[in-house]
Parts: sequence; C-alpha cells; structure tokens
Amino acid sequence: MPTPTTAPSTRGPVALAAAGAVLALALSACADPEEGASAEEAVGDSPFNLTPEQDRIRAEAVPEIADLVPEEVRASGELNVGHSSGGAPPLTFYADDDETVIGVETDVAQLIADVLDLEYVPEATGWENLFLSVESGRFDVAVSNVTVTEERKDLYDFATYRVDTVSFESSVDSGIEEVTEPADVAGLSVAVGSGTNQEEILLRWDEQNQEAGLEPLDLQYYENTSDYYLALRSGRIDLYLGPTPSAAYHVEVAGETEIVGTISGGGEIKAEIAAMTLKDNGLVEALNAALNEVIEGGEYQQALERWAVDGEAVPESEINPTGLPRS
Repeated sequence: MPTPTTAPSTRGPVALAAAGAVLALALSACADPEEGASAEEAVGDSPFNLTPEQDRIRAEAVPEIADLVPEEVRASGELNVGHSSGGAPPLTFYADDDETVIGVETDVAQLIADVLDLEYVPEATGWENLFLSVESGRFDVAVSNVTVTEERKDLYDFATYRVDTVSFESSVDSGIEEVTEPADVAGLSVAVGSGTNQEEILLRWDEQNQEAGLEPLDLQYYENTSDYYLALRSGRIDLYLGPTPSAAYHVEVAGETEIVGTISGGGEIKAEIAAMTLKDNGLVEALNAALNEVIEGGEYQQALERWAVDGEAVPESEINPTGLPRS
C-alpha cells in the first residue's frame, strides 16, 4: 500500500457511466485494474455496449439513511467517488470514447449515491492515487476493487460489497490443465500486477516452492492489460494472474485464453472487496446502510447481473470485517 500524503481537496464532476456485459465466469478480485486502456485495447472486438451512453440501474433516496452522511458531505450535495482509470473489464475501463470510465464499480457507486440522495461525482485516477486521494479528502470514497486488509484498516474504513477471487489465465494451447496450489506454478513464467495482492500470493507460493526444493517462479511485470495478453499469445509467459471478472470477460470476448485456476484474493485466506473511506470520518455507516438497502431492494443484484458478476454478490455489507493479514 502506498504511503499517504496530503493533497488539496477538490470537487469536480467527471462524467462516468456503466455498461452491460456477459461473462462465462464471474467472481471478484483484489488487484488494481491496469491503467490507460480503452475498450478496444482492453478486450478487442466486443459484442457488448462499450459506448458512453449507458442505462444504469438506479435506486431511490432513503432519507433516514441520507441523514447518516456527515454534514460536510451532505452540505455539498455530492459524493466524490474515486475509480481506477480503466483497463480491466468489467470492473472499470474506458468506453469507446477513450474518456468515460464504465464498469460494475461505477454501477455500485451510483446506487450508493442514489440512496444517500447525493449527486454521484466520479473521477478516474491511478491505483495508488486512490489511497492518497481518499486520505486527502479529494475523494469521499473509493469504489474500485479495493480489498480489505488489516494494514489498510489503520487508515481507512470499509463497507464490503463483493467477494474477492483471482484467476490464472493461460493460452488455450498452453498444455496447463489446472492450477490449485503452489507446486502447480513451480518453474513457470507468471505475469502479475506490481503491488497487488496477486503478487503477494505468488511471492508466498514461490517461497514455499523453493523451501520444498522446487523450481523458482519467473515473475513478469507489464505496463497494461494488453501487454499481458500479447505476452500470453506469444508464449513469453505461461500464466497471468489477475482479477477473475476481467479474466472471464477476456476469455469470453477474445476466445484466445482459458481460466485454469481460481483462488481467493487472499490465497488461502478469504478476501473481500469494499468501498473505502477515510477512517473515522463518519461516512462508513452511511455507505454500509446504503449498500444493505440496495441489496435488500434488489437493485444491487440487478447491477451485478448487468455485468454477469452476480456470482460474486454478498448477502449483506459489513463494516471493517477481518482483512488480509499484515505482510
């Protein structure tokens, strides 16, 4: 996790929306989506709606829940939401205008803002800036595939809304049948995002393998999602470990790869995705109540079904559950 710094608080609208998609598999993930990829760069030709004009699921305002919002935020009339700046369908990625960020995370954020009777004001930024901007007050909340960890709970509060899994993706002709444990990746070349929970999983697995006398992993890092998939196609890497929804979307759309293993975003430990706000700022109770309102009302399930990630749905939102342990 990056070391937070202080930055000026800003409030300014960025037009974001959400789109629908169909996945073969859909659970959740714990990493940051790669930055800077457009819809075409991220997934190639797609049969799905990748335009900025989307018909999102909406919810009604609930006054008693809106009253839980801290006065400063309520007086502004806005909920400033940070999202990662794209490249990982169906989580967050750029529409075909290369400017508008769409994805299931924007759908969830819109529902939260609706219940809280606030204008949804999203902004796309780099993964590390999500944490810095929540700390500085630039964002009231980050809704961007953030995993709850014990280290992050020192600085932030969390309201959960998805389970968290990651998947190993290989080329269809790789000959790799299944990945379920550390020994399955010994000696292989595996791509992973730097600074992600997936990287931590692989580092732990590699340590276990080497202690057992197995061949070490060859970890590879690339700048964006399209580079990972080019490396898979060319045979430069054997596997890519990334968010399950993104892997499932790519498998469905591109038809060049397959999922050969799915594990918890914490490896051997249960992991959860949550809306993240600054610790003790009073907002997490409102976020939690809003999420439980749309879970009970069915809008949450509809939003996840639009992206076919309903397999990762949670029965209720929790505040600050046990997170992944400190490294």
